[in-house]
Amino acid sequence: MATLLELTSQGDVGTISDESKLDKVKLQTPQQLYELWERQPWSAHAIELDKDIEDWKAFPEEDKGDVTWGLSSFFVGEERVTTQFSGLVMAYENQAEEAFLTTQQVDEARHTQFFARYYDTVFNIGDGIEAQLEKVREDVNDGFLTLFDGHLVDACKRLAEDPTDVEAKVDFVTTYHMVIEGTLALTGQFFITDFFEQRGIMPGFVEGFQKISQDEHRHVAYGTWYLKEACRDEALARRMQGKLAELLPVAAGVLVPKGQDPFGEWTLLGYSSEQVNTFAFTALSRRLKVIGVGLPEVAPA
Repeated sequence: MATLLELTSQGDVGTISDESKLDKVKLQTPQQLYELWERQPWSAHAIELDKDIEDWKAFPEEDKGDVTWGLSSFFVGEERVTTQFSGLVMAYENQAEEAFLTTQQVDEARHTQFFARYYDTVFNIGDGIEAQLEKVREDVNDGFLTLFDGHLVDACKRLAEDPTDVEAKVDFVTTYHMVIEGTLALTGQFFITDFFEQRGIMPGFVEGFQKISQDEHRHVAYGTWYLKEACRDEALARRMQGKLAELLPVAAGVLVPKGQDPFGEWTLLGYSSEQVNTFAFTALSRRLKVIGVGLPEVAPA
């Protein structure tokens, strides 16, 4: 069984040098991503949840723990990224980038609203978002807290203190768009959505999660575009690799359900740790190839 960290350590290390291949990849610009955002509106408060209420009442007890653990990580994560995004908004370099970045912060707030409504309506956990978050924080693991309350907060603080600091911007986009969204969030979304879809249950959640995933694909597209441009500078490419080397050991722990052995085999809703880690590794490595930055040298824990 290979963990995310071991898969990373086995990959190709270094910078991709064939510029002709990279130039064939046409990434959407911030202006194009902003226009896409206008064409993809949705409301967190308009999704029908009646069937979800009934499905949750009949949900197998042995699977409820995995679901509540996974959703707690998303709920707290959406709140964290909403509040820690202002630094990047201030670091815009032109009007098109500013316009897109403001839409991303709105998206994250909308995602938080969706989870708050879902917890209140389906799980019967209410009393306002603050009380909900205090309760669901009990479910997240230590790796999650290290990444979201430590690394993400520090990255935002550095960028807010000096929005012109390009190294701080590369650190933030690597932390947020490559690791948190591009590696962890899209992995969790895939497996949780697949679990519900295969069983034909929780249709309101599936609809909302698919909309959230749609938003986050736009966000990750921005991060990929930005880092591809920035990492034409070899020093910034090395900076990005260094940040990934720092964060991947933490991210590997975030994927492990609370109470499970991070170095052993585990399952999430019936999916093996091998399946989950391979999906996450593939998502990261594909984007790094587009950016033109190889996997960092990370020693397995």
